[in-house]
Amino acid sequence: MRILIIHTAFIGDIVLSTPLIKKLKEIYPNSDITYVTTPVGASILRNNPNISEIIEYDKRGKHKGVKGIYQLGKRLKYENFNLVITPHRYIRSSILSWMTGSPVRKGYKNAAASFLFTEKIPYDRNKHEVEKLLSFVSGKEEKRYEIELYPNEQDIKKVDEMLKKYKGKKLILLAPGSKWFTKKWPIEYFNEVIGQVMNRKDIITGIIGGADEMALKIVSGGNIVDFRGKTTLLELAELIKRSELVVTNDSSPIHIASAWKNVKILAIFGPTVKELGFFPWSENSKVFQIKSLTCRPCSLHGGDKCPQRHFKCMLDIKPKMILDEIMKTIERV
Repeated sequence: MRILIIHTAFIGDIVLSTPLIKKLKEIYPNSDITYVTTPVGASILRNNPNISEIIEYDKRGKHKGVKGIYQLGKRLKYENFNLVITPHRYIRSSILSWMTGSPVRKGYKNAAASFLFTEKIPYDRNKHEVEKLLSFVSGKEEKRYEIELYPNEQDIKKVDEMLKKYKGKKLILLAPGSKWFTKKWPIEYFNEVIGQVMNRKDIITGIIGGADEMALKIVSGGNIVDFRGKTTLLELAELIKRSELVVTNDSSPIHIASAWKNVKILAIFGPTVKELGFFPWSENSKVFQIKSLTCRPCSLHGGDKCPQRHFKCMLDIKPKMILDEIMKTIERV
């Protein structure tokens, strides 16, 4: 059995697909699973023992445009896949699925060019994204599948080195970034929280994010350690694994942290809501949101500004709410 997954969405989406990979391997134990994703997606999936091959689809680089799709599609056709699963609902992914020539090509009913699939899966907006993805494979519906990430020995050594000066201290992590402005809890609120914990001797306060987040003006001093731009995604996963808790916007750290049951997730949701399917999959989590606002959700991904111009969905989540939960968690561990 040769299985192909095509998913070229955001980092969080790729992380959320790891339960599907596990389920596929359980249902088809002798299968070879190939995964087509972006270079960034490939970096978070590395070392997964259930994946036989990862193919990088550089849709903004060497695979850009019609020629790039054709070249990759031609390669995939030679692989003779028995089953192709395409969770990504964009037209390029649908075309790639069709180009494989596989006899069974599954995709969502509401995907662009869904007529190219041989089987169309309902997109149930009431389900968590993990549950939606698991619906591509029938069987074992009663089982809960977890998110799985696999930092290797080199990733572990790198994080050991980063933390060796802080042995015996509790690590808390704050992820203040997001691609979308309206998904960002105000940076002054993050700084207010940091200001309340930065002088505690028993805590290390780590700031996490990629190069894009380095422009955010976080206060410095005390017990603050800035990890932004200093880790690969799997090193970040290992760093999160060592922490007591993560405070994060509705962004990929929620889903990466969901791979570790020991890590408490404090997730801040402004313009987005649970019904969109991207709340923490981890049961060790707490979501902060202003439920009374009728303008939520204002979009699927957030935006560059508040459409109502009041931004109450974020401004009304006060730093004290987050701080109180941090303190309760720290005191328990």
